[in-house]
Amino acid sequence: MLKNFNIAKTYQALLIILAFLMPLTVFGANLIIVIICLIWLFSGDYKNKYFQIISNKFIVACLIFFFLHVLGLLWTEDLAWGFHIVHKMWYFLLLLPVLFTIVKKENIKLYVSAFLLAISLTEIASYLVWFELVEPFKNATVNNPTPFMSHISYNPILAFAIYLVAHEIFFNKKLSNLAYSYFCFFAISMTINMFITGGRAGQVTFFVMLSVLIFQVLNKQRAKSLLVICILIPAIFTSAYYSSNLFNKRVNMAIDEFISFSETQGIDKITQGHTSVGIRLAMAKNSSEIIIKNPIIGIGTGDFPQEYKKINQINTPWLPNSTNPHNMYVLILMQLGLVGLVSLLTIFYYQLKISLKSKEESLRRIALTLPIMFLVMMLSDSYLLGHFTTLMYVFFSSFLYKDFEKN
Repeated sequence: MLKNFNIAKTYQALLIILAFLMPLTVFGANLIIVIICLIWLFSGDYKNKYFQIISNKFIVACLIFFFLHVLGLLWTEDLAWGFHIVHKMWYFLLLLPVLFTIVKKENIKLYVSAFLLAISLTEIASYLVWFELVEPFKNATVNNPTPFMSHISYNPILAFAIYLVAHEIFFNKKLSNLAYSYFCFFAISMTINMFITGGRAGQVTFFVMLSVLIFQVLNKQRAKSLLVICILIPAIFTSAYYSSNLFNKRVNMAIDEFISFSETQGIDKITQGHTSVGIRLAMAKNSSEIIIKNPIIGIGTGDFPQEYKKINQINTPWLPNSTNPHNMYVLILMQLGLVGLVSLLTIFYYQLKISLKSKEESLRRIALTLPIMFLVMMLSDSYLLGHFTTLMYVFFSSFLYKDFEKN
């Protein structure tokens, strides 16, 4: 066993590094994850680890969700793709339980600070590209400056980071004047950055997050909260709409596509340009036909690509085939039916339940916001399969839903 160095301190250093690398690099984050998991697997104390894991209903729900994907291989025809999906879900089998047993309450601020520092670097890089001070690199373009990941992942992560910064501004009474000024500047610059990049799911998530924050700040004063929401959100939306060409264009495109999607006009008109909203609506419609035929246990973990290809060629042959319906709920219903959907929603049920019972007021607010944001985000993509968003979800869940007094 590993007894020649201080494992506890090593874990904490690695967790802080992981929080920093998480939004910056896939390879770097995965390397730290492998090191953490290897140390954990060979460090002993297995009985204590086991009881920590099984005593938390949220963790158990995540494990059940993972094993349902494994079970779904029994009635899938495409085992290769099935194993690919199971591999993408491994965070729920190994990483989440591992992190859950090693996170420390006293280091939560360090985890969050490291994550926000990394986000500040991504934001700086985004502005440098946008102002054309540096050449676009990796995923970035001048019109959509998200260098370290696609805008599909960047904007939701940015929305959560804005919430964390705003949470500090409104609830941390111990902030120095310098720190307070820094966080205010950071919140404003990140909000602007939200609307010069193209992730509409993240932008919707931002408005949801802002609404939740307003309710939290005003301490459940519903009438006052609703009034502030009705004033502030339209004001931000209008400012972004008239100041950001990218946001303006994507909002107009989404509105036009939703209007075009009607029974009289059919699905062919909305998808002629192969736009993202149109394709998502087509996918939802096509997938629903398969779900109706396989409502309870779905078509199996690996059969979405081939089954969707069949229905796509019949209903919308002018559209490309897909391996993902860009909706987490539709994907789970397709793969695992109502059983899978109930399992997925159970995870979020326990998150909300644990957050409401938390004795730590500060953590309780964040713990309540995280699942709400993901429940909204997953309507537009499979955010529990993507590297960046899944890792953020797992990392923050590992300490937000842990009873530190019990474990």
